[in-house]
Amino acid sequence: MYSPRFDKRAFKHEVTENVKTLFRKTIEEATPQQLYQAVSYAVKEAIIDDWIATQRTYDKEDPKMVYYMSMEFLLGRALGNNLINMTAYKEVKEALDELGIDLNLLEDQEPDPALGNGGLGRLAACFLDSLATLGYAAYGCGIRYRYGMFKQKIENGYQVEKPDNWLKNGNPFELRRPEYAKEVRFGGNIRVEYDDKTGKTHFVQENYESVLAVPYDYPIVGYNNHVVNTLRIWDAEPIVDFQLESFDRGDYHKAVEQQNLAKNIVEVLYPNDNHYAGKELRLKQQYFFVSASLQAAVAKYKRKHDDLMKLPEKMVIQMNDTHPTVAVAELMRILLDEEDLGWNEAWEITTKVCAYTNHTIMAEALEKWPIDLFSRLLPRVYQIIQEIDRRFLIQVREQYPGDENKVRKMAILRDGQVRMANMAIVAGFSVNGVARLHTEILKHQELRDFYEMMPQKFNNKTNGITQRRFLMHGNPLLSDWVTEKLGTKDWATDLSLMSGLKKWADDKEALKEFMDIKYRNKERLAKYILEHNGVEVDPRSIFDVQVKRLHEYKRQLLNILHVMYLYNQIKEHPEKSFYPRTFIFGAKASAGYIRAKQIIKLINSVAEVVNNDRSINGKLKVVFIEDYKVSNAEIIFAAADVSEQISTASKEASGTGNMKFMLNGAPTLGTMDGANVEIVEEVGIENAFIFGLSSDEVINFENNGGYDPYEIYNGDPDVRRVVEQLVDGTYSHGDHEMYRDLYNSLLKPTDGNRADMYFILKDFRAYAQAQERVEAAYRDRDRWAKMALLNTACCGKFSSDRTIREYVDEIWHLDHIEV
Repeated sequence: MYSPRFDKRAFKHEVTENVKTLFRKTIEEATPQQLYQAVSYAVKEAIIDDWIATQRTYDKEDPKMVYYMSMEFLLGRALGNNLINMTAYKEVKEALDELGIDLNLLEDQEPDPALGNGGLGRLAACFLDSLATLGYAAYGCGIRYRYGMFKQKIENGYQVEKPDNWLKNGNPFELRRPEYAKEVRFGGNIRVEYDDKTGKTHFVQENYESVLAVPYDYPIVGYNNHVVNTLRIWDAEPIVDFQLESFDRGDYHKAVEQQNLAKNIVEVLYPNDNHYAGKELRLKQQYFFVSASLQAAVAKYKRKHDDLMKLPEKMVIQMNDTHPTVAVAELMRILLDEEDLGWNEAWEITTKVCAYTNHTIMAEALEKWPIDLFSRLLPRVYQIIQEIDRRFLIQVREQYPGDENKVRKMAILRDGQVRMANMAIVAGFSVNGVARLHTEILKHQELRDFYEMMPQKFNNKTNGITQRRFLMHGNPLLSDWVTEKLGTKDWATDLSLMSGLKKWADDKEALKEFMDIKYRNKERLAKYILEHNGVEVDPRSIFDVQVKRLHEYKRQLLNILHVMYLYNQIKEHPEKSFYPRTFIFGAKASAGYIRAKQIIKLINSVAEVVNNDRSINGKLKVVFIEDYKVSNAEIIFAAADVSEQISTASKEASGTGNMKFMLNGAPTLGTMDGANVEIVEEVGIENAFIFGLSSDEVINFENNGGYDPYEIYNGDPDVRRVVEQLVDGTYSHGDHEMYRDLYNSLLKPTDGNRADMYFILKDFRAYAQAQERVEAAYRDRDRWAKMALLNTACCGKFSSDRTIREYVDEIWHLDHIEV
């Protein structure tokens, strides 16, 4: 399939045969979905040859392998990306053209795999792409969610969650592997047995309920190197499919409970956990995929090796945030109870194998489980955590005698909770943050006690993105231009080569070409918006974009309040010159996150008023793109003029959207937060628009009880007016209560939280001034074109290839392999 040996005739024949054997049709009769399936199976045929060759190489060379444990993998569509990485995209497109099939149309037939939600899952997908491209042995380990998080519909301005039935037509790229199925057990009780002969104690789980974890393998194709790694996502099936005996006795509930347990575990991504049943299901999900993955990993090791003490030489487990950190105790359980090791040997292995990535500074995201729930659902795992905690606190008390405050803060079990991040740090040999600023905040604020006790564990790995998806596939016009200007395609595997574009930064003709490409991408997005939103937007306007998960700290509310302010300015000063602006939002709010959903409603309410006001002559448009996901993100990043990265400083761990915008030539409008700090270092502060409080200032305010938003509300009439418009009916058809909660959140302490927790009013004026600088810069077309080009030219650091090399060199120590 790789272009040097691409056989066009054989490929066309295979597609035609697939249409015939799968659907009993000819090419002319087949539907676009059937053609997509037929082409995907033809591509998969070529992938499988390399997949088998990769596995043979692993069997022969026995390299050290990373198991990347993540609750999310936001892969995006596979067909086009696989063809890019197989360097066969143009050849396949040509072959399909000859068959009268449009490859772009086929790609639109593919649903985005609903296996993730936000940046955490997309990062995991980029990492798998880079691992395969760089030739390192890796398994991604996750869950095969039947319906993902949800498909977002906007109805009457509100987010409505619909099931995302992405598997409706099957998934042509996956392989079901029932031969590797594992049993996962929940609940029951632990019986202790003492063996007189050996003097050993055995722990036996009884009266449990269990499910069968069945793996589905998904190929991860490396770029132009024949390496195909595996994402292993686990589906749940009942151990006993249907208990006829119970059914015959009239116990209908018992007869189907096995089926229901299995079905529920893999039904949706992150069930709403603001109630007890949701929390229980989420913990089941985490344990389910972690236990199955570790059982499989240990079994795989034992097929070739008999000395478990050498396990760390062949295996490393990277826990992507706190969700999979139950891996620590589960690996101990396997080593103690199934492999019969003593505590010290098991602990030595576990602490050399497990590594932890922290993705958040937000305390609520560092998972804590109620002890009563945890101990009931995972009784043996809980016993092991009790012992880990007991032994660790002995160390703490030895090191800090009499300091019970340290003990309280560092304990794994405390205040009726199991604190998962603490366990991951105690057991992990490496703890990393995901941007330099984030890691420093972890070391000196959030995780300070741990850092002081074990500084050698802490390190930073600034996140990255894969240029193969977000430039080669997402922005083919710019991709071809970059290749032409650099005289090489090697930037696909070495993004640092982008710096070669700097020599074109003062070339008038090159800048014009660059901005022409941006304009064509804006036309493409404008067409998408017209089709999906029914709103006409002008590609000549400034496309100001904020697309990311919806959370208060990301401050979509600041953005939309500023849009309200601009609208007021335009209405009051029609004589003023104002450069046309299109504000584009895309975001999903977690189903149970009420305030985030109110912000979505507000954005849509403002859009309704602004977009229908003819008196402003189209100077301002607001668009909310429904169901934001990887496939529409690719179109959005390519078209953006301005990258909104406006989180409250100190709250965003890294961000990766900021890198995707930069790669595609959009300057950052943002705070000095997360990876924005490093982006500004690379591109220069003159090529970004930085505003607002610093992370130190935010932390200082927080440590001293916050600030008084009424000072700003009373002292700045523009701010007061937009805040009042939340409750005066301007954007709610006269309803004064619709946005009362948002109004209160800005001015009054609510739910035990400070007023304006995320410093929206405090940063408002600085943000408005930064937006004025954006407009002034955009009016100077030459200056803007140079800024945009330099963002692309300076993005080299932010490739996930660089991030993965750092993980390999400093944490994982993997062996490089060639297929």
